[in-house]
Amino acid sequence: MKRYKFLLLLALTLTCSTSAMAQLGELRGELALGVNAGMNMSKVDFSPRIKQKNQSGMSFGLTARYMCEKYFKMMCGIQAELNYSQRGWNELIEDGSGNTYNRVMNYVEVPLLAHLAFGKDSRTRGMKFFLNMGPQFAYFISDKENKGGEEWNTNMRPNGVIHQYGKEVENKLDYGIVAGAGLELSTGIGHFLVEGRYYYGLGDFYHNAKKDEFGRSGHSYIGVRLTYLYDIIK
Repeated sequence: MKRYKFLLLLALTLTCSTSAMAQLGELRGELALGVNAGMNMSKVDFSPRIKQKNQSGMSFGLTARYMCEKYFKMMCGIQAELNYSQRGWNELIEDGSGNTYNRVMNYVEVPLLAHLAFGKDSRTRGMKFFLNMGPQFAYFISDKENKGGEEWNTNMRPNGVIHQYGKEVENKLDYGIVAGAGLELSTGIGHFLVEGRYYYGLGDFYHNAKKDEFGRSGHSYIGVRLTYLYDIIK
């Protein structure tokens, strides 16, 4: 738990320090708003372990970015999003039962990101490389279980791990660290971004005391995002 708190504090510090760096370089005040959409490939870190394949899900939402400073060839800013995001897990069941199982979990996400860009000035047209990193908070809104197979039979599950079936989410608030990298094309009609993103959850959606079935039940996913931003203040 101490390690998780340290990682979250580190992400918060990085996000806040980005705006503080504005005192060192050329001040900017560029605000852009837009939309984003993409796909997540997710798993859940369970303890005891549950063997899984990637669970695919969609993500879409709103993006706001404030570029506050240019420091030599680096442009710094802060980016915030409000997203609908699907996560979950897809079990790899190899006990001969022929069963399949996956759960799709729906969240509202709020990433708060430090945004660092390298390349063409944000005020000119052209391509640039960027990095995003910071904390992400989310709230669980719904889920759906999908069971398959002629007859549902859990008697032969590895290590007898079956408590996840039908078990409701106990901790609806999720938090963790997200980091991404991508390319941005700035044009006369706006900014077009493509980004690869990784999220590591520091919280658990099931209770994790010694008396509980799971000691760990945290989300992680790899995502691809397409974003369009339009300059409001330039």
